[in-house]
Amino acid sequence: MPIRICALLKLIRPILLIFGLFVQGVFLIFSGDLSAQQHSLDSNRAKYEQARQAFDTFEREHGNYVETKNTKVHFLTWGNPKDIPFVWIHGSFTNSYEIKDLADSIVQNGYYLIAIDYYGHGLTPIPSHQVSLYDVADDILHILNDLGIDQAVIGGWSRGAYIATAFYDSYPDRVKALILEDGGSVNINTHYHNLSENEIRKLTDELFSERPAYTAFKTEFEAFLEYRDKSDSSLQFELLAWIAQDAEGNYSIGPGIEDLFHMKDQEQFLMNIYEPSNTPLFARSMAMMDPIKIYDQLNVPLLILDPVTEEDLFPFEEENRALRNMHPDLIVHHIYENTGHNIHYERPEVFLRDVLSFLISLN
Repeated sequence: MPIRICALLKLIRPILLIFGLFVQGVFLIFSGDLSAQQHSLDSNRAKYEQARQAFDTFEREHGNYVETKNTKVHFLTWGNPKDIPFVWIHGSFTNSYEIKDLADSIVQNGYYLIAIDYYGHGLTPIPSHQVSLYDVADDILHILNDLGIDQAVIGGWSRGAYIATAFYDSYPDRVKALILEDGGSVNINTHYHNLSENEIRKLTDELFSERPAYTAFKTEFEAFLEYRDKSDSSLQFELLAWIAQDAEGNYSIGPGIEDLFHMKDQEQFLMNIYEPSNTPLFARSMAMMDPIKIYDQLNVPLLILDPVTEEDLFPFEEENRALRNMHPDLIVHHIYENTGHNIHYERPEVFLRDVLSFLISLN
């Protein structure tokens, strides 16, 4: 990605994506005399304003909104609406812009790409009422109906892959094919349930002790300056899709999402593992989903993209092989050695190769 969003997307410890990719920042310290400080401030202000203008232009060309029963949902589109529809659902703490740099390649292969923002991500707010992954599926159906689309390829990464599975569970007749990138094919707690209580406690102790503090800024401009990659001279306008206002009117990355996911602290995370039925609806719908049961009656082609590392976020290779063996004529399962959770970011060429090969096989 040109914007590189540093620790926001590059998973040094993959689990950090789920807990919130916050960069604990400090305000830029200007050196030199007052006039040098003013010059630096003016230069940074100009960069921000250029990024804001580019972002607004991009949104005019690709951005869309639809009012559903849950909220006002934002989504991006690329390509010809007459081509084969391909819906992409992003992962935790990212948004529809995560697929932007791959969009042209997908479109050039005859697909109309639709990338949604689900609750609290990008430009879609968190609803005031409790919602589940299945409500996002309903929102996607609303978008398809609004666009006059009967069937679409449904794909997603991480939590987005679980939403893709929820969509298939609810509306199988509206799915042409499925693409699941490291998620959506196995119950999310499978790995934790294979660990002892002491192992889980040790793991979560480490994760939360290393967790950066929440950082917020009074203005969007200040947040943009803090989070932008200062080694990158590009506009990095996409970063503005990550920055949002919190309940106090300050600006940060993903305010409110940790509450939605029920992952604000260690005890909430442990409840998602041990007591999912007692958690809020969005977290519950994720923790209690049983994809193996859902895909027992699979009747569309399914591509599973399965990365493997020493600190694998979803170490489900064995379960994914078993699922493929249930439907060998429908499921393609690719394993990527020495690859982190985010395949499309770490290895975009390989991701595109395998996704496009799968899509071509559908024709």
